[in-house]
Amino acid sequence: MLSKKTKYGLKALSYLAKQKPLDPILISEISESENISKKFLESILLVLKKNGILSSKKGKGGGYYLLKKPNEIKISTIIRILEGPIAMLPCVSLNYYEKCDDCKSEERCSLNRLMVEVRDNTLKILENKTLEDFHCGS
Repeated sequence: MLSKKTKYGLKALSYLAKQKPLDPILISEISESENISKKFLESILLVLKKNGILSSKKGKGGGYYLLKKPNEIKISTIIRILEGPIAMLPCVSLNYYEKCDDCKSEERCSLNRLMVEVRDNTLKILENKTLEDFHCGS
C-alpha cells in the first residue's frame, strides 16, 4: 500500500505536469487544488527537489516546477524516492536487497518465487509509465 507521502507526491507532480513547463507554482496553489496539507506537501516537495525531480524559484513569481519533461519521469522513480523499495519483501528487491533472517534457502522458498513474480509484474507497469501517462488520465 502506498503511503500518504507517496500518494500526495504523485498528486502534486501530476498537478505540476499539467502546468506550463518551467512555470513555478506556489505550494499553496498545489495544496489547495489537491487537498494536501501545505506543511506536509512542503516536506514532500523538498525530497523531490533534493532528488532532482523538481526545482524551485524564490520570491515573487516563485514556486516549484518540474526539472524534466513529464514523459521523462518514470512513476517507478517517484515511488522509489518517496516510498523506498517497490518489492514487497527485502529478499526480492532489486535496489534494496536484504536476505530474510528466517529463510534457509531463497532458491527453495515458494514465497520468494511468488514475490519475484509480483515484483516483476509491478515493475513492468511502473517502469513503463511516466508522469505524462499518469496525469493525462486525470
